[in-house]
Amino acid sequence: MMPRADGAPSAIPGVTSATTDKLAKLGIRTQADLVVHLPLRYEDETQLTPIADLRPGVPAQVEAEIVDSSVQYRPRRQLVVRVRDDSGVLVLRFLNFYGSQVKQLAAGRRLRLFGEPRGGFLGDEMVHPRCRVVEEGEALPEALTPIYPTTAGLSQLALRRLIDLTLKQADLAETLPNTLRKKLRLADFAGSVRLLHHPTPQTAAADLDARVHPAWRRIKFDELLAQQLSLRRAHEARRAKTAPPLPKKGTLTKKFLAALPFTLTTAQQRVWREIAHDLGESHPMQRLLQGDVGSGKTVVAALAMLQAVENGYQAVLMAPTEILAEQHYRKLAQWLAPLGLDIAWLSGSLKKKEKTAMAEAISSGRARLAVGTHALIEEAVTFPKLGLAIIDEQHRFGVRQRLTLREKGVNPHQLMMSATPIPRTLAMSYYADLDVSVIDELPPGRQPVLTKLASEARRDEVIARIRDACAQGRQAYWVCPLIEESEKLQLQTAVDTFERLRTELPRLNVGLVHGRLKGEEKARVMADFAAGKIHLLVATTVIEVGVDVANASLMVIEHAERFGLSQLHQLRGRIGRGADDSVCILLYAHPLGEIARARLKIIFENADGFEIARQDLHLRGPGEFLGRRQSGVPLLRFADLETDADLLEAAREAAELLLKDYPDAADRHVERWLGGRRELMKV
Repeated sequence: MMPRADGAPSAIPGVTSATTDKLAKLGIRTQADLVVHLPLRYEDETQLTPIADLRPGVPAQVEAEIVDSSVQYRPRRQLVVRVRDDSGVLVLRFLNFYGSQVKQLAAGRRLRLFGEPRGGFLGDEMVHPRCRVVEEGEALPEALTPIYPTTAGLSQLALRRLIDLTLKQADLAETLPNTLRKKLRLADFAGSVRLLHHPTPQTAAADLDARVHPAWRRIKFDELLAQQLSLRRAHEARRAKTAPPLPKKGTLTKKFLAALPFTLTTAQQRVWREIAHDLGESHPMQRLLQGDVGSGKTVVAALAMLQAVENGYQAVLMAPTEILAEQHYRKLAQWLAPLGLDIAWLSGSLKKKEKTAMAEAISSGRARLAVGTHALIEEAVTFPKLGLAIIDEQHRFGVRQRLTLREKGVNPHQLMMSATPIPRTLAMSYYADLDVSVIDELPPGRQPVLTKLASEARRDEVIARIRDACAQGRQAYWVCPLIEESEKLQLQTAVDTFERLRTELPRLNVGLVHGRLKGEEKARVMADFAAGKIHLLVATTVIEVGVDVANASLMVIEHAERFGLSQLHQLRGRIGRGADDSVCILLYAHPLGEIARARLKIIFENADGFEIARQDLHLRGPGEFLGRRQSGVPLLRFADLETDADLLEAAREAAELLLKDYPDAADRHVERWLGGRRELMKV
């Protein structure tokens, strides 16, 4: 092995440290990584096209002799080369070039060049074609030329040579049992990678481009299988750990249920039974509780926390924003104070003295329950007997943050909650090591929200609608646009909108809430809105989750085209919580981009969070959909969760078979596909 500059050996024989670093940028660390570093596309250099037959915009390969070559300075410095074959003349234009190229492209030399022809001032031309000097009669390649994903300083030629060498040296042995491969009608691995790196001209180009060729199906299956195997092993490793059993005792949970002014829905009862059962096990629960906006996840979380307390343990609930965390805190305090339980509250905005007092209450064990933001994972906060950690809107936290909370106890049970429904294929692929519970019905009394689209030109009509609704005793939200480039700009937009609406609606009490407000000021504004003292609340996306005001039945989302689908759905879920008909108006500005238009159409036509999430996945792909939460999970490079759902199902079944009957093959398969990245698997 070639040593690296930092002293560590390279896992790829014969590679310099500089090349190793460039390969690492592409995620390539081993020979196995090179084998599955597959082409983005192909170019056909197996045949020559006469200059007279070139078509504008159609890439082609030409062999011709250089007639003349000169550096010209108008309109800008450029190298212009004229070449000729038996059928005609072609101009080559190089805008960036070296002195060595001028010498290489001298009159009389024979070139083989590949590029995209276009019409030019002097006739047909190619700008920056790929070209090299050849001898007359030199043989043409027999396979299509692969074009790989690469990085600065690593040429296609260097990458091709390295991959070709690796294909001769690397272990391409089969990892699938023959019976399984035949049953699934999968091509062999070695043949598949060799064909994808060097397809013959006879290989169906359309099948290669659409990635439906049998060789591509084998690669996609293998990738999905590696992911499933790795996640299953993570699941098994968790079950091998010991956690404090927290069996259902019913002392506090029964009292709590009896005191509630409503009955749990069938779905809530079902997921509560699943969670209660897991808490009673002697291995740590790792369950994802998902349910649409307003489906009643907090009640289930309260029951889980009480079950921990019944068993003499502590429970903690962490949320990503102060507004959401505070909403949980107030609701839990209202429910659980009558049971004689104190809840510690921790957030970044607390004064140092208050924070210290809360941390001491938790550390001493006096506070059995704690609710807060990231402040809960600070070093000063310790839990002597943590039995349950709950993370709300878990996709907003990184791997390290979730792990830090879990490390506050010794293998505590973990419940993650999300109001962003996860499409089934995504759950099967990226959450395969979690147990998933779904609240798939809304509590009685939740009103469907009517969604309307309105262009910016109809702003005056929208303001008049707010005036009328508030005159009838109802309340409204006006959500300001998300401006990703600048939090300062977003804040200014909210302030400007607030001032404008106060001027245009002088009879209404207009409030303003945003992320920069101090905690007590934010709490005061929200309390006034909840009490009906504020008619119209102008807000940034801090109200996206956790705000529950039953009398608010109208929402305007300004510049709705700037928001993601999940945010639009979450925001819309803030209304429809009372007896009145609720309306969400999506104000948009022209011109609308294609993606923005598609998003607005989806949110306008759908109320079901799962269907919205499915279409969102289709629009954005899993990488963006998952956000920071899955920063440790290798994202799929080749398989597509929409089109390859059948392969995902097959990979799930195959993972079970390999782990049970062929553990050595499972090891080799995971090593080939994940190599040194297995330790990055999620927590």
